Amino acid sequence: MRDLKVPDQRHPEKAHRPDNAQPKKPAWIRVKAPTSEGYKQTRDILKSKKLVTVCEEAGCPNVGECWSQGHATMMIMGEICTRGCTFCNVATGKPQALDAFEPGRVAHAVSELGLKHVVITSVDRDDLDDGGAEHFAQTIRAIRHRSPQTTIEILTPDFLKCADDVLAKVVEAKPDVFNHNLETVPGLYLEVRPGARYFHSLRLLQRVKEIDPTIFTKSGIMVGLGEDRAGVLQVMDDMRSADVDFLTIGQYLQPTPKHHRVDRFVTPEEFKGYETAAYGKGFLMVSATPLTRSSYHAGDDFERLRAARLAKLGRV
Repeated sequence: MRDLKVPDQRHPEKAHRPDNAQPKKPAWIRVKAPTSEGYKQTRDILKSKKLVTVCEEAGCPNVGECWSQGHATMMIMGEICTRGCTFCNVATGKPQALDAFEPGRVAHAVSELGLKHVVITSVDRDDLDDGGAEHFAQTIRAIRHRSPQTTIEILTPDFLKCADDVLAKVVEAKPDVFNHNLETVPGLYLEVRPGARYFHSLRLLQRVKEIDPTIFTKSGIMVGLGEDRAGVLQVMDDMRSADVDFLTIGQYLQPTPKHHRVDRFVTPEEFKGYETAAYGKGFLMVSATPLTRSSYHAGDDFERLRAARLAKLGRV
């Protein structure tokens, strides 16, 4: 894995930014370096299929735990993003053309890893007319064909520069969970997520439910970017107004000195308070811990999410 403390040439849009000090992490978010045989096996399978994972590209702190259990979040459509979010460690630049064989390779990897639940994400592809919607749909269909028992969660870009009908391509491929992260409170978008629009992302999640009410929707934010508690609670209310089922909240960790600074480390007790508040607002599932990431324990969470819906419907 790359040394994320050293700025590299993957972020030319951040070169002009002043360095931000990287504060020492508190004990509750320190993790051990990955060394297990399960980690190595997962790494080797993904490498043999020439697949990219957001686990490595984004420097996820949970990569050792997840890969040791055979879990990985696969990132389709290349490893170069057309956006330049100040929190993100994925490379920014001009992407290559889509690989028509990638959906099949992803499906083969899912089968070889024996995944019960898989998460598929991607870079933003503003260079494509449909933002990669059809590529997402092809990947879902390929997994369904090879591993029909595997449940599929997708974490999509916002399709901001696309026609309104492209979203239906993805939804009609029937993922089990449609995730799109709001990432932060609206007041921080200009600094943290300048290429995106808060209410567009919120409306995207709402439209998924309008197209297919049976699909679970999910969204997440990071804390420690400079938001306050009132802002986080307002985002929860906005998500519930869009009928979002599952909320994730995790601590923002600064990849390099050129990235957005860590404003503070939110305590485990504060995360527990957010979890309690979110359940009170009607979310079916909430994951709010310092190490929570969109796909962390996603398979287990999906089963609990499904059980929560059945309970709500009075079927259990």
